[in-house]
Amino acid sequence: MTPDTRIPDIPARDGGLRLRRWNAADETDVETFLRGCSDPEFQRWNTPLRPITGLADARATLRNKAEGAEAGTGVAFCVEDADTGTALGHIGVSRIDRGMRSACVGYWILPEARGKGVATRALALTARWVFADLRLHRLELDHAVGHEASCKVAERCGFRYEGTLRGAMWEAGRRDAFRDCHLHARLATDPAPR
Repeated sequence: MTPDTRIPDIPARDGGLRLRRWNAADETDVETFLRGCSDPEFQRWNTPLRPITGLADARATLRNKAEGAEAGTGVAFCVEDADTGTALGHIGVSRIDRGMRSACVGYWILPEARGKGVATRALALTARWVFADLRLHRLELDHAVGHEASCKVAERCGFRYEGTLRGAMWEAGRRDAFRDCHLHARLATDPAPR
């Protein structure tokens, strides 16, 4: 790996959160990741590229995400309470394109942590890191049409709505039918959200 592709850790804690990389060798991490991906609300809005139905799938997914970090193409973080270390959810940066200085971001929050601003704080922290440390210019976020909670998180964090991507995401639980997504993006040059 060259210094240009190395993905640094997020050094700061902010808003009561700490973001750390998932560890595929840690049973608690694997179980937590599986629990998040098995949650009915997650499954309503997301269909992973590879099914995650058991611990082996969750571990393989976390290993793939670690390989992406080594290759410089993406990185996945466990969102934790900064004081207790309690896992609250996930946020990941994917499709990192150093040439175009762009990437995508996605997140999910565990049921017991929803409604507490965790997604908003994690996204704000990640966006600052992407622009300052990775020195990217554009960060995209898309979500299934109708996922109003995700839309509000994006808007609160300064991700402007840019349009609808037709047939850009699988239908919930399917790999043979598609649904539309809303595309949001934030540029490094955009004013910081309030």
